[in-house]
Amino acid sequence: MNDAERLAFVLEHTRLAPVPLVPELVVHRAESVTPVWFELARALDDDDADVPFWCVPWAGGQALARYLLDHPETVRGARVLDFACGGGIVAMAAVRAGAHVRAVDIDPFARVTARLNAEANGIVLDVTTEDVVGDRLADIDVLLAGDVWYEPAPSARFRRWFRRLAVRIPVLTADSGRPYAPRRARELARYEVPTPFELEARTVRTARVLAITPVAT
Repeated sequence: MNDAERLAFVLEHTRLAPVPLVPELVVHRAESVTPVWFELARALDDDDADVPFWCVPWAGGQALARYLLDHPETVRGARVLDFACGGGIVAMAAVRAGAHVRAVDIDPFARVTARLNAEANGIVLDVTTEDVVGDRLADIDVLLAGDVWYEPAPSARFRRWFRRLAVRIPVLTADSGRPYAPRRARELARYEVPTPFELEARTVRTARVLAITPVAT
């Protein structure tokens, strides 16, 4: 599938709407992930298609985006990487806060969706499809990672990398009660995030913005 086909798929299965906790931004979003996942697997003819995390603004990402807009000094003027950017709400908030932002995700649908969302908000966003876990990120001043703590193996990989990076740069993430969130982190803020019942089986999730504790040296 090429990017034109991915774009058509995103537009067919989402609608443009404000982000509940960050109404300054609008995104192309679905009400529920499962129907989009089913249609994606059918379109790709792949029963193992990746979860379309890009199709909804997850609670952790909303909290981190809200924090950046409320505390723009966190990233103003900095070279920022939005890791596992999904639909790009954290990256867009960082741009609005005055950062120089690069966004990455391993899913090409995320690249297409983040660019589409950025355009809808009048933002130019540098988004690439790549796996940067393990990189030193010598050209980055702040790492941001929204709602990434879903699966045990990737989460363990992220935690090790984040703690090494945190020796040199701030690493900010968010946790909305996901099972594999880091314990070695300092809470910066806490938000009550409105969420569709169809998505989270509840109408509100508590999400904490966290600063990763660096690995002991």
